[in-house]
Amino acid sequence: MRLAIIPARGGSKRIPKKNIKDFCGRPIIAYSINAAIKSSLFDIVMVSTDSEEIASLAKEYGAEVPFLRSNRTSDDYATTSDVLEEVLVRYKDIGYTFDCFCCIYPTAPLVTATKLNEAFTLFEDKKAEAVLPVVKYSYPPQRAIVIKDGLASFQYIENRFARSQDLEAIYHDAGQFYFLRTEAFVKQHDLVLKKTIPLIVNELEVQDIDNETDWKLAETKYRMAVKTDG
Repeated sequence: MRLAIIPARGGSKRIPKKNIKDFCGRPIIAYSINAAIKSSLFDIVMVSTDSEEIASLAKEYGAEVPFLRSNRTSDDYATTSDVLEEVLVRYKDIGYTFDCFCCIYPTAPLVTATKLNEAFTLFEDKKAEAVLPVVKYSYPPQRAIVIKDGLASFQYIENRFARSQDLEAIYHDAGQFYFLRTEAFVKQHDLVLKKTIPLIVNELEVQDIDNETDWKLAETKYRMAVKTDG
C-alpha cells in the first residue's frame, strides 16, 4: 500500500493560518490534496494536523483525517520526521502498513499530479530509498558575498575571479514533497536517505513561502503555469 501524508500544523507565526489561507481562489492546502488524489498513486491521502479547522477543510477537499496529532508533534520543536513517524505508527496500530509513502507539504501549490507520477516512476525505476525534488541555485553560492562590520567581502576568496559557468552546479531542496521507502525511513529517521535520487525541477515550478512577498510570487508562478497549460 502507498500513503500520502500532508503535514499541516495549525499554528503559523509569519503568515496567519498559512496552511488554509486563500491561494488563487482556494485554500492553499487544497492544491496538495488535489495533486495527491489526481495522481492515483495512493491508497490513502491523509492530512496530519492538530487543528479541527484544518481537519474539516481537508475532509471537504477529499483527504482523510483519521486522528489528530499528539501534543508531542504539535509544538515548535517537532520535526517533519517526527510527524511522519507518528502517522505511520498510528496507522500500524489500526492494521495498516505501507511499503512507501509520500510527504507533501501543504503550501506547495505548484506540485502537480504529473510531477508526483514522474517522481514515483524515478523512485521505482532506480529502486531508490527516496526521491527528492531539487532546484538549482539561480546564482552560484560559491561566489557569495558576506557583510562583516559593514564591509562586503567574498565568503570564498578562491572563487573571486571564477566565472559562474565554470563553477559546479549546486542544488537545494525544493521544499515540495518526498517519496520514501517506509522501512528505510524508519531506520534512518530522515527525509534525505542514503539512496536518495534527485528530481531536478525548474525554478518556475518552485517557490518557498515564508512571507507575504513569497506568497505573491507563488501566485504569479501558479497563474503562469495555468496559462501555459491552458
